Amino acid sequence: MNKNLLPGKRWAFLGAMLVALNAAAQSPAPPAPGVSARADAVRKAGVLRVGVLANPPWLAESPPGQSPAWYGPAYMVAEEYARLLGVKLQTVPVSHETKVPSLATNQVDIAITPLTETPERLKVIDYVILSSTSICMFGLQANPKFANAKTADDLNNPEVTIAYFTGGGEEAWVKKRFPNAKLRGVSSSGAAAPVEEVLARRADAIPINRVPWVVLNNKVKGLGVIPKENNCQDSKEFANPIGIAIDKNQAPLLEWMRAVQKANEGKLKAEEQRVVNAMIAASK
Repeated sequence: MNKNLLPGKRWAFLGAMLVALNAAAQSPAPPAPGVSARADAVRKAGVLRVGVLANPPWLAESPPGQSPAWYGPAYMVAEEYARLLGVKLQTVPVSHETKVPSLATNQVDIAITPLTETPERLKVIDYVILSSTSICMFGLQANPKFANAKTADDLNNPEVTIAYFTGGGEEAWVKKRFPNAKLRGVSSSGAAAPVEEVLARRADAIPINRVPWVVLNNKVKGLGVIPKENNCQDSKEFANPIGIAIDKNQAPLLEWMRAVQKANEGKLKAEEQRVVNAMIAASK
């Protein structure tokens, strides 16, 4: 410290140093030049390209004309990566078919559309985990076959019909989890779950991700859920990590990205909850 500073200024200088050190601790410095080829390429290009496809509450898209165009914890951590690298953040739209391949083909640097971690995907990408997904089972409270069930195990019954979207992420799980139940595959309508199947009494129970469940529950009256505790938000059924991803074999970059996520974990979880609350409010 400069001894020529007046006492008051010394404290101000010390305070500024502590703030800087704290900020550095919260957001680790990116890989130095020459350590990560990807980080070097991003700095040279002046932009960090991130693949985007809405998957709230982790990544949500604002209405047209609103800024920022994207929000949620995935976008928040991407902004922090770009800031630390000293570059602009550039969003690149991807589809369900291209969100993973776009990494290998160098169309994006990071896929920030949240991806559920699977053994197949782990062969080609590495994750920065943000949260986790899990499944709830819902049905009509007025339907005794559902209302009398206390746990998901009670739905594994030949007298119970379970509907699901054919080709959806829950299909394989439903077939394995409920081998004794009657299974009814239906075409996807773009909704979170085929709720019309229980409303029309063609099915007794339906799987749904824990997050869209809270929205559906506000929109459609008379539904019940399993597990009931905390409105199914603590469900362990089909629980899987979910996060953003980069292409394989980028260890220095991956280590830094995970460190930044860890340092900002509290802010990211708060943002996830904020988006969930907004989704619930909008559904009322």
